Amino acid sequence: MVGTGPGDAADLSPRALQALQEARVIVGYKTYIQLLAPLLTPEKEVISTGMTGEVDRCRQAIDRARAGNSVALVSSGDPGVYGMAGLALELLEQEGLLETLAVEIIPGITSATAAAARLGAPLMHDFVVISLSDLLTPWDLIEKRLALAAAGDFVIVLYNPASHKRTGQLARAREIMLQHKRPDTPAGIVRNAYRAEESVTVTNLEHLLECPVDMLSIVIIGNRETRRAGRFLVTPRGYRL
Repeated sequence: MVGTGPGDAADLSPRALQALQEARVIVGYKTYIQLLAPLLTPEKEVISTGMTGEVDRCRQAIDRARAGNSVALVSSGDPGVYGMAGLALELLEQEGLLETLAVEIIPGITSATAAAARLGAPLMHDFVVISLSDLLTPWDLIEKRLALAAAGDFVIVLYNPASHKRTGQLARAREIMLQHKRPDTPAGIVRNAYRAEESVTVTNLEHLLECPVDMLSIVIIGNRETRRAGRFLVTPRGYRL
């Protein structure tokens, strides 16, 4: 399982690049495969599927590996953070292959840290990462986690803040966070981090909904100490200056 980072080849780790070069078969979501296209030589077998095809991708990767191929199952970001690693391990366990096949999980730069780097240093203190997608997690549980994270004054990183079908989740998340965080709490939105279409917006919790977001966006909400430093966001760690 290979983490390919935000999408730019410059942010691909040497270990991940080596795995892609050595693999006979590359399996992944079609958008991520397209980002890797310059690295994929003609002799490689490439298997790509669309959204919601995760189980099928994993099964095809396992089938190719059982046939003796070196397979790279790719995830953007890190495969162990909302990626394919967990599902792949569950399927390998289900089929009794965990001790039979050679399995390696190669980390990558995940969206939370990629977006944070574009915003400055908002994750310098304790933070939580919460996905607003209720496709696999009940919404009432997501709301509970949001409330507890906000009450604990964590910096909050939101994955999957909106999609074509999900348009009200971010507004509800903001409503919950405003019960515990000040309206002027700094916030940032990064879309397509480190890709050609990248956009970076610094705002605050009060004006968060005025900024467009989609599935390619990461939203970071600061804690009570987070502040603006020029064009950056900083959450002080507490060092004496």
